[in-house]
Amino acid sequence: MANEKTLIGRRGLLAASAGFLGASVSSGRGQASNDSEGLVPPWSKEQGAPIRESSYGEPSPFEKNVVRRPRGALPTFPSAGTSDTPLQNLTGIITPNGLVYERHHAGIPPIDPAQHRLLIHGLVDRPLILTMDELTRFPSVSRLHFLECSGNSSATWTGGNPKWTVQDTHGLLSCCEWTGVLLSTLLDEVGIKPAAKWVLAEGADAAGLSRSVPIDKALDDAIVVYAQNGEKLRPEQGYPVRLFLPGYEGNMSVKWLRRLKLGEGPFQTREETSKYTDLMPDGTARQFTFIMEAKSVITFPSGGHHLKGPGFYEISGLAWTGRGRIKRVEVSTDGGTSWHEAQLQEPVLSKCLTRFRLPWTWDGGPATLQSRATDETGYIQPPRRMLTDVRGFNSYYHLNGIHPWHIDPSGGVSNVA
Repeated sequence: MANEKTLIGRRGLLAASAGFLGASVSSGRGQASNDSEGLVPPWSKEQGAPIRESSYGEPSPFEKNVVRRPRGALPTFPSAGTSDTPLQNLTGIITPNGLVYERHHAGIPPIDPAQHRLLIHGLVDRPLILTMDELTRFPSVSRLHFLECSGNSSATWTGGNPKWTVQDTHGLLSCCEWTGVLLSTLLDEVGIKPAAKWVLAEGADAAGLSRSVPIDKALDDAIVVYAQNGEKLRPEQGYPVRLFLPGYEGNMSVKWLRRLKLGEGPFQTREETSKYTDLMPDGTARQFTFIMEAKSVITFPSGGHHLKGPGFYEISGLAWTGRGRIKRVEVSTDGGTSWHEAQLQEPVLSKCLTRFRLPWTWDGGPATLQSRATDETGYIQPPRRMLTDVRGFNSYYHLNGIHPWHIDPSGGVSNVA
């Protein structure tokens, strides 16, 4: 196949690198010199900045543009909005706390942890009210998991703007180390009555956001979280405590958690009736579509990037699934005509982002890059057309279709979903 020539192996990479260096020297770029003094930059000749007293570390000022950005225009009610993670600027799988995407329904409540309480009641033997100090005395766990809003990529149902970056199309996605107490531990403490099949989780924000969680999920891997990436939760991420449901749509992981109530059936809250349902073409709506299915996206090169001429590049991206581990990621550079298996970067963990990479030599012509993920259950990420054929265009949530990026001969990369 034609694009087999654009892929590069280890030996090809060495040869390509040698050729690139030769071209650099002949063109006057990167020339070596026996005068090492001439290679010493000015910042190596003077003392650097001292340690700042009582400060919180900050990124380099040269990275000042790597920030979360609000999604679209600010809403009529600014306290109800989102901001996106700059996936195009990240490496590995961990999202720094200051870049984790935001979704708020009524702003960020200024909760005093000394005053906050968590109530567990309903169909339990021993109702319980916990302070934060009491909660953190329970045995803890720390686990790496992705967090994805069910509305992630929703704007691309009908294609979207060619100028969009991966932050615009997939930025409601992050991955962190979450530390807290297994919900099963707390439920064991209160005792579950046999009739209890669902748990209502309610937040302490002004919206009182609440969702119904199946008891099986609550007893499986649900965590009552108080720390994130080694520090206490940030206020925008639910400080001082939130629920975290690995692999489930993000709104289920209720922030600022104040109440857990066990009941016989789902509680049919606003967020699971008028919101977070999937409208189908026949006018019916899918409800309780909790799991985020297998999905992937190329983050380099992606929208807004500009390739600096033909030659070697490493295609890189992220894959994830709410059903377990990613098993395989394939990449196409010709719009899906042919596919090539990418390398999965360790660690490959359950319900966690997985970084994938593929060496590639761009020949300078038009190219369309896309990826598709397969998880350990055998589920394969579908083309977007396969989803719209079933669900139409009225649906808003759970878009996990294959996403393409187009590279033009000038090296510009644009969204063509």
